[in-house]
Amino acid sequence: MQPDQASTEPSECDTIEELFAALESPLLGYALRLTGELSVAEDMVQEAFMKLHAQFDEVREPRRWLYRTVHNLALNHRRDASKIVPLNPVRGQNGSEGVESADPQPLPDEQIVRLESIGLVRLSLETLDDRSRELIRLKFNDELSYKEISARTGLSMGNVGYLLHHALKTIAEELAKNGVVK
Repeated sequence: MQPDQASTEPSECDTIEELFAALESPLLGYALRLTGELSVAEDMVQEAFMKLHAQFDEVREPRRWLYRTVHNLALNHRRDASKIVPLNPVRGQNGSEGVESADPQPLPDEQIVRLESIGLVRLSLETLDDRSRELIRLKFNDELSYKEISARTGLSMGNVGYLLHHALKTIAEELAKNGVVK
């Protein structure tokens, strides 16, 4: 069930930026109703806009496409969440419950790869302007919501999402150049 969308979007949105400005808040509300979790809803809306950005020229009805994409992402999230099975304790030989022991430390080569990746992410962050770096820090280090970032920076929530989207895209491109992501 989708909200009445006719009142949330101008008759024509020629650019993804206009679509984002018109639909980010209504889509966020829609995703929040579907998931019940603000951070998950924010991630879904951002992912939907990123997917749209990648194929903007091919999508004939971007508003309908965005709502359908958010809806599908919410269904996928529910399905994936239902697959999580709690870890049951292992029964010991004497019938008592114990926990199977495993070394929690990653292997040395895994640690090296992780540290190299972290270093490359930090270098990629340096390619961003100060405002974008600050938004990334607030979102991922301080774990603030778009609303909290908006209040702290004075930017609109739509602008926060837009700037974060482009900052993350820039970082992803830098990481792809360095072979960290494909």
